Amino acid sequence: MSLKEKINPSKLPQHIAIIMDGNGRWAKQKGAERIYGHENGVISVRETVEAAAEIGIKYLTLYAFSTENWNRPQEEVMALMQLLVHTINAETPTLNKNNIRLMAIGNLKSLPGDCYAELQEAIEKTKNNSRTTLVLALSYSSRWEITNAIKQIAEQVENKTLSAAEINENTITSHLCTADIPEPELMIRTSGEHRISNFLLWQLAYAELYFTETLWPDFRKENLYQAIVDYQNRERRFGKTSEQLIS
Repeated sequence: MSLKEKINPSKLPQHIAIIMDGNGRWAKQKGAERIYGHENGVISVRETVEAAAEIGIKYLTLYAFSTENWNRPQEEVMALMQLLVHTINAETPTLNKNNIRLMAIGNLKSLPGDCYAELQEAIEKTKNNSRTTLVLALSYSSRWEITNAIKQIAEQVENKTLSAAEINENTITSHLCTADIPEPELMIRTSGEHRISNFLLWQLAYAELYFTETLWPDFRKENLYQAIVDYQNRERRFGKTSEQLIS
């Protein structure tokens, strides 16, 4: 039985989030520049999105560029931005063909003008697609997101449109970038690192975490299937006991 056949369609996570790590190390192993790893990582993105859509995953969030990544060498950052524009241009027709909607979260206004324009155009062109939603986290960090949400809530309290007593978890959730997206049930990180790197800190509160040694440019459909099979073999208790789940 193949890994794909082992997946139980009735127990699929609705939302999978992925930290795509290892592009630089993969390139270094090949004796190439880091951008070579990023370029090959695009192939993994394509495979993963196709696999997710094929098996019925409704939301797939990819950590593509963090706010901390702006601190990388300028040459690499500019090459990444150019790659982003090229990829969005090239992949939008395929997204439409496969009925996949594109969304983006993060401090998008901090992106270079051409990147922001191409991104918004692709989002507009795919907005009516309904099979799977691909969410790109760009210029994103969770601490930035939560800080931004707190500022918005504080302004409402200051303007007396919201009282401090009314603030609850739902209030905070509704002010996050992911307000209209269900929280991930499964988070995958490639390259063998065991941390979440400022990614969806609030949203991952009850997510299952899956870490693989595979570097992102080597990640393929089978790797996604393996993560989902592992997820489906776990018991998700949400603070309850195993006995409570059975009764």
